[in-house]
Amino acid sequence: MTLAGVKATKLIREIDENNRVGCVFGITPTYPKDCNPQNVMRAFKDMDRDYYQIDAMCNGSFPKYKIKEYDDFGIHLEITKEDEKAFFEGKLDFIGMNYYSSEVSKAEDEEGETLWGGTQNPYLKQSKWGWAIDPIGLRYLLNYTYRKYELPIMITENGIGAVDKMEDGKIHDDYRIEYLQTHLSEMKKAILEDHVECFGYLMWGPIDLVSATTGEMKKRYGFIYVDKHDDGSGDLSRHRKDSFYWYKHIIETQGEEL
Repeated sequence: MTLAGVKATKLIREIDENNRVGCVFGITPTYPKDCNPQNVMRAFKDMDRDYYQIDAMCNGSFPKYKIKEYDDFGIHLEITKEDEKAFFEGKLDFIGMNYYSSEVSKAEDEEGETLWGGTQNPYLKQSKWGWAIDPIGLRYLLNYTYRKYELPIMITENGIGAVDKMEDGKIHDDYRIEYLQTHLSEMKKAILEDHVECFGYLMWGPIDLVSATTGEMKKRYGFIYVDKHDDGSGDLSRHRKDSFYWYKHIIETQGEEL
């Protein structure tokens, strides 16, 4: 998959030398349960498990540590000289980042018994679907990724799934406004205070749709309410939520009033 990606990157730039190519990665910051070095080490490995794909597409070669991990499982990848050249020539120009939540890594005692089950963080609120609401996690992830690769970053997905209820023809989704306000504020800090080169933000998603993770309509993300429900009822009419007007104002003022 990563080999195909770097080959496509090279081809896109050959079509037009002004083209800039990125790839989207879903990344989740993972914290240790406590400061026990064993738990810190495990959390580091849990968080880094998806970064090998970015390593492969940004560093110019498929990471050696991942090849050795595959070897440990009896998986032997054949990497030709042509493949090595493709990775070197097909490095990305920027990174797309999907961020929704952070996790807490499971901890283990010396015998390997699981002591911390699940991903709940006692310092954070949870969504109705159990996802930790962690605005600082976005700032942390932006800093971690940017300092690792020094490539521009675009937030390609971010948002909260919630049950929205219409009252007198209106949807008062203050919880969504709070989520976006706090996350955008942390992104702004990453840009202005931490000097992260983040050049774009895309919220998931502007209009309600079937949730990809749970396959239901009641887990709504949009600024625009769609009158459709899990039982098939609804006339598909559209209604602006309070968050629609709030976000419109944020765009008009270019984030000055975050």
